[in-house]
Amino acid sequence: MSKLKIAIQKSGRLNESSLKLLKDCGISISNGKDQLKVTVPNFPLEILYLRNSDIPQYLEDGVIDLAIVGENLLVEKQKNVNIIQRLGFSKCRVSLAIPKDIEDESPSYFEGRKIATSYPNTLNAFLIERNIKAEVHVISGSVEIAPNIGLADGICDIVSTGSTLFKNGLKETETILKSEAVLAGSQKLSDEKQTIANQLLFRINTVLRAKKNKYVLMNVPNEKIQDVSAILPVLKSPTVLPLALEGWSSIHSVIEEEKFWSVIDKLKNAGAEGILIVPIDKMVI
Repeated sequence: MSKLKIAIQKSGRLNESSLKLLKDCGISISNGKDQLKVTVPNFPLEILYLRNSDIPQYLEDGVIDLAIVGENLLVEKQKNVNIIQRLGFSKCRVSLAIPKDIEDESPSYFEGRKIATSYPNTLNAFLIERNIKAEVHVISGSVEIAPNIGLADGICDIVSTGSTLFKNGLKETETILKSEAVLAGSQKLSDEKQTIANQLLFRINTVLRAKKNKYVLMNVPNEKIQDVSAILPVLKSPTVLPLALEGWSSIHSVIEEEKFWSVIDKLKNAGAEGILIVPIDKMVI
């Protein structure tokens, strides 16, 4: 059987989270120090540890089949690859930033000025869209220092928390692109490899779905079961089990993380007691 080749960052902010996701999917990973390729013993998969900037080209060429990579990199490199699944971690943005003592925070500030960036394609697309004519200086690494040394009037760079901008006397003024880790795929997958990719995607979705939901258990007076059940945003219907205490039942259900607090308040008001919230490891629907 063919083995699916998946690339992750050799080092950097995506490396650890990517490995954790694969391990949560039941992928056994045991690699020695400095290994660049690892064969997985319990799934038809090879993991390649690659330099981040090389991954989009390898995907387009079909050298690798899948990759866990930042969406911002795919947008910047402009390669013909497929974004299969957004993964919800390593969220960041590509933004414009200027010295914090500049009052004009509009994009038009950059008209006729110099911008330092590691994302020239993303930046140029934005400038064209806004009809702004600026001089783009392409540099790699330490972009945020450019205004302090007189190289540029502002920057376009990746931002996570904004702490690096603050330390360098800059402030974020415009978000050009929001990004997160994605599972990306080559357009040259064989039918056999596509089948394996689908199996891996099923596992990934099972893990991601579990992270977005909580398992909830509560005690409810029998006369309140209908009221409480109507509140629960369940997959099909809640599980109702009788308690030893006459006139009471235990209701089990699943709540989406983002709806958690608003639903809990409604359940309490409807008569639910002894509410327990349990994390979900995997969730198959």
